[in-house]
Order: sequence, then structure tokens, then C-alpha cells
Amino acid sequence: MIKITNNFSKKSKVILHKGDTADFIKTIPENSIKLIITSPPYNVGKSYEKRQDINKYLEWHKPLIKEMVRILHPEGSLCWQVGNYVKKGEIYPLDIYYYEFFKSLGLKLRNRIIWHFGHGLHAKKRFSGRYETLLWFTKEDKYTFNLDPVRVPSKYPNKKYFKGKKKGLLSGNPLGKNPSDFWNVIYDDWEKAVWEIPNVKNNHPEKTIHPCQFPVELVERCVLALTNESDYIYDPYAGVGSALIAGLKHNRKVIGSEKEEEYVEITKDRIKSFLNGNLKLRPLGKPIYDPSKKN
Repeated sequence: MIKITNNFSKKSKVILHKGDTADFIKTIPENSIKLIITSPPYNVGKSYEKRQDINKYLEWHKPLIKEMVRILHPEGSLCWQVGNYVKKGEIYPLDIYYYEFFKSLGLKLRNRIIWHFGHGLHAKKRFSGRYETLLWFTKEDKYTFNLDPVRVPSKYPNKKYFKGKKKGLLSGNPLGKNPSDFWNVIYDDWEKAVWEIPNVKNNHPEKTIHPCQFPVELVERCVLALTNESDYIYDPYAGVGSALIAGLKHNRKVIGSEKEEEYVEITKDRIKSFLNGNLKLRPLGKPIYDPSKKN
């Protein structure tokens, strides 16, 4: 089931490349990937990163991003999730730095999604960081977007028009509301019509040794909205495989590249556990525990 390879293969539902992304991505056929979703190294000095000047960091990504555009399906999407680069206490918003380059390659920004969470980096000389940004680009004006699978409950589901030709009819979609471009982990879904998506900290059921782990739930919304069953999903910086698991959970074909051997082994174990029904995952849309509320 899990094929570790140096080349793209249509025969496998799960392709996992151990090694340099730049080498592997060249083997993927053009226009073949429906969704590229990733959280690239942030250049913040983690154990798997070599900290470098921000301009060199951005230049390092450009050849890879060009390859990503090449392999992206005409109706496909690229989701680039980043935080901030910090140098001597000064914030550099990475999403803003990246935007012009994506735009120069012909990609079109559909949403700048704010992912807000309750736990993050603490600070003493500025306000503590509690959000990251996901840039959603498409290759063309015609693209896959399935809103119904990711709708959230409406605050007033039975609200009706009170006058005019539609008097007495429901004023909103009976399947729920558009979740908007602000993904919050504080409010209750039923009150604010947003999904609760906590970041992966020590008490999260999905936690591994990876210091900047994607929550599977975050990727699921993108998978459901931006792809169809059997489409290819690719994470060029796969980490411990959260994007791959999100894709498999919804019957997509998944591809991941990861240079750290330890993370590759964790990804293999997590995928095997998922396929066996033993992997602990936070259920999609599960409310955040609030100790201030009584049972």
C-alpha cells in the first residue's frame, strides 16, 4: 500500500518519497495534481532547519514553487500555510512576502485564510502569536470548489424571508453556512459558524515528535472543498504525514516528500495505523473543551 520511491507512479494510492523534494517533484507529470497543500519550513531554527537570511530563504523556495505550478492540475489548488519569520524581535509576515512570487507565476489568490488557535508562541516584548495564514491559490478561473461538504451549522437554521416573492421560504441554505476565511478555535460552531481547529500540542491526540505538526482536521476542509474522490493530493514537505492521512480519510490518492528519515518512518506507522483503524485522530468539527462550561 505504502510505496517509498524516487519516482511518481500511478499504480500506488500512497507514494512517499524519502529525500530531496527538488529531485522527486521533477518526476511528477505536469497538470496531474489536484491539490498541493503544505506547511513549508519556517526558517525559525527548528532541528530540521538551517536558519538563513529571509531573502535567501525565499529564493530557495522559488525553483520548487515553479515545479509545483507545473504539476498543478488546471482546475487545481495550491494551499501554502505559513506563520511569521522573526529576526531580533521583528516580525516578517511570510504570506505577504510569498504573495508576489505566486502572483508572478500566474496563480490567483482566492482566499487568505486566518487560522486562529488558542495556544502558540509566547512573547514578552510583543503580543503572543495566536494565528497563522493559509494562502489558497488556483491555477485558472475554473477550479474545483465543493462548498456543501464543508458547510457549518447556521446560527438561525429556520430563518425565513418575511416579505417579497420568497416570503415564507428559508433565507439560508438548509445544509448550513459558508465557513468563511477565518478559522477559529475559540467559538462554538453553533454560535459563530466556524470550525474549531486546535493546533497540535502535547495534549492533542495526534501529537508526535514533530515540533510544527499539521492537525489533520485543518487539511480535511481543504481536501473536501478543493478535490474530488480519487484526485491526487501532494505535500512537498510532508513532515509526519498529516496531509496524506487527511487525503486517505476521504478516498483521495496521496503523495508526500520528506527528507527527514525519522519523520518518514513515523508517517509510515501513522498511515498503517490509520488503515488498520487504530490511529487516534481528532474528529472533524469536534468542539474545543472549555473548562469554564459546566457539563
